[in-house]
Amino acid sequence: MTMRITLLAGGVGGAKLAEGLAAICPPENLSIIGNIADDEEFHGLWVSPDIDTLTYSLADMIDRKQGWGLADERHRVLAGLERLGCDTWMSLGDQDMATHIFRTQLRNQGVRPSAIAQTIAESLGVKAHILLPTDDPLQTRIKTEQGWLSFQEYFVRERCQPDVLDIRFKGAEESWPTPEAVQAIKNADLLLIAPSNPIVSIAPILAIPGIRQAVAETRAARVAVSPLIGGRTIKGPADRMLVASGFACNSLGVADSYAGLIDGLVIDDEDQAEREELEARGFQVLTTSTLMTCAEDKNRLAKDVLAFASTVGVEEAATC
Repeated sequence: MTMRITLLAGGVGGAKLAEGLAAICPPENLSIIGNIADDEEFHGLWVSPDIDTLTYSLADMIDRKQGWGLADERHRVLAGLERLGCDTWMSLGDQDMATHIFRTQLRNQGVRPSAIAQTIAESLGVKAHILLPTDDPLQTRIKTEQGWLSFQEYFVRERCQPDVLDIRFKGAEESWPTPEAVQAIKNADLLLIAPSNPIVSIAPILAIPGIRQAVAETRAARVAVSPLIGGRTIKGPADRMLVASGFACNSLGVADSYAGLIDGLVIDDEDQAEREELEARGFQVLTTSTLMTCAEDKNRLAKDVLAFASTVGVEEAATC
């Protein structure tokens, strides 16, 4: 039997696990539902950071040093905009601009955002299915002492410095899930949640009406990979956002953030001490190294997760 895998993912951490899975699984059996709540318009262009990070990573075109954007990038367009007095705190490379121009042109023609994402992925040689959770506008809003900020304003412009007072997903209640995303969840043998930020990468996907219900009701084995190592994140504000959202900054807090949605949790070796309590709460637990610094790490973790998943909520073992 061949596993049909659906991965819920944000940007950098999600893309790393997606690469590991894509390296060992048939691409037609891998669906990745990416976060779109970081999307925002810059210079009249629609930018989709997490979807592009997933796409560029799977196309092996990503800037490996910074984890996002395209390799061998230049910023002449941005420099020109800056000379004209434009606000250029959002770093967009020249090749990256081409993606955003293409996306914006098609959106203005009324093409579904889901179809646009798939077209871009196919154009770059990506074989796995990159799916949007909704075609409707959805934006993470962060409340700080400065007021409400978009996620990119908080993350990039303010460098995650302001204290987080509240988090909302603007447009979530009015949105509709894409049929492709719902079907990928329902048809999956394994539903994975990537080591992405549970609060601002995964929660926006789950906030879309119909998505959380599909995850709760799927017959697939449901496994999350914790983004924490020793109670801290390698990159990004997930640890602080867990606390700001009322969760403990450890594997237990990650598990609580996915209450009712997962059967198993993969945690890092450094968090081994939390395993007993997680198991007491009814979770199956895999302890392994979750740090992904190279292709070998990504492939190894993907193999570990799949082997673990074959023991979680499935009637028979399955392999890619």
